[in-house]
Amino acid sequence: MVEALIPKETGVGFRMTKEEPPSTSKDLQELQKKLSLLVESIQNNSKMVAFMKSPVGQYLDRHPFMALTVLVFVVMSAIPVGFFLLIVVLTSLAAFVGVILLEGLVISVGGLSLLCVLCGLSFVSLAMSGTIIVSYVVVSSLVNYWFPPRPLTQQNSSGDCQLAMKSADLEGLYQE
Repeated sequence: MVEALIPKETGVGFRMTKEEPPSTSKDLQELQKKLSLLVESIQNNSKMVAFMKSPVGQYLDRHPFMALTVLVFVVMSAIPVGFFLLIVVLTSLAAFVGVILLEGLVISVGGLSLLCVLCGLSFVSLAMSGTIIVSYVVVSSLVNYWFPPRPLTQQNSSGDCQLAMKSADLEGLYQE
């Protein structure tokens, strides 16, 4: 039946038969030896021996279908889990960079706002101190205008003007 599916060449060509060339069987035997060595090295691995002695290893040894299912699940889930971890790392990195950029932006805007507020406060303080100085000068000028200082009286022999004025005032009070 297999020969019916294989096209036959007529004439000068070749004809395919069921027989395999001897090199193919040697390649298969070589592959089988390599696989048996690989399985043997895995079974002799100390970690694998410890795993097979554990309860989970013994359970999987008694249930080969479950072991195959777990193996297939682990192999198939490696790519999605790898992509998920890659996305987590990239997202964390992007968030870290974003936070740094956002923090820099907030600090820059806050610094500029603080600079503007401090400049405004300096102008306000200059205006207030100018107003206070002008008010002081105006008030003192008005006080001096409304209440001029008394002219100094003649100095007595002791040279104390204030005392002479008080004594003259007291004499005037007693005379009345």
